[in-house]
Amino acid sequence: MSEQRTRPLIDRLEEVAEQGVETSCDPDQRDTDFIRTILPGLRTWLRWFDASVEGFEHLPVTGPMLIVGNHSGGVHMPDYWAFLSEWIRQRGVDAPLHSLGFDLVFSIPGAGTLARKMGTLPASHEMADELLDRGATVLVYPGGDADDFRPWTERHRVDLHGHTGFVRLALRHGVPVVPMVSHGSHDAIIVLARGDELARTLGLDRLRIGVMPVVLGPLGLLTPPMPAKVVTRICEPFDWSDLGPEAAEDDEVVRHCYEEVLGRMQACVDDLVAEVPHPVRTRIATAL
Repeated sequence: MSEQRTRPLIDRLEEVAEQGVETSCDPDQRDTDFIRTILPGLRTWLRWFDASVEGFEHLPVTGPMLIVGNHSGGVHMPDYWAFLSEWIRQRGVDAPLHSLGFDLVFSIPGAGTLARKMGTLPASHEMADELLDRGATVLVYPGGDADDFRPWTERHRVDLHGHTGFVRLALRHGVPVVPMVSHGSHDAIIVLARGDELARTLGLDRLRIGVMPVVLGPLGLLTPPMPAKVVTRICEPFDWSDLGPEAAEDDEVVRHCYEEVLGRMQACVDDLVAEVPHPVRTRIATAL
């Protein structure tokens, strides 16, 4: 991205870094009427990716539960939108689904308001505790912005960056953990670099923003995605309730559970890559 194009965004992020992100956390800001209004347009947009969701039967019938995903596709996130669309089709718009988003989302003017209406809230342990106590389904992406903006060359790799908070959360609440992976979203954009050092230089680490990514295309971050076949697969869940809440304080148990989840997610991604090795080529072929 050129300096001229990125300067307004950089200026805005520097300003937010000084002021901080508004982290009000009211789950009741989820607006079902708003979701119903945008759903037809969302489903039309998802046709660009011929997006599909597999394995929905692995989700428990009712919450609370914790869905743990790998994150791809930069700001476009077709994997997230595909799952949201399928959730509403299968469970209805009133079924409580919330996702926890990284602070970058809430630093962009208007994006935070939109996110809250969709049921996304700033990620925090307190927020996750409250949502699970309410019996909600909570979707988390432990890899955060570093995962969402990983280089294109690492698009087939699941990397949760050692973040074990979701394991401790599930153990404390005794809820099932449902791994969910996607393939194809990260073929739709080409991330050249995360921009870790640039983010630190700008002081964005104060917002828990660890990246200022370099994306190939005339509009940088906002470059429209290429057509790519996107598949989201829900894997078999883990139930650690027999370990008891005290296991959340046992680092060895937590690490073991983390590796279990990571291993299952990577195996599922490897299967998807074998099934759809060229998502862009596949999508173009099906469109012809």
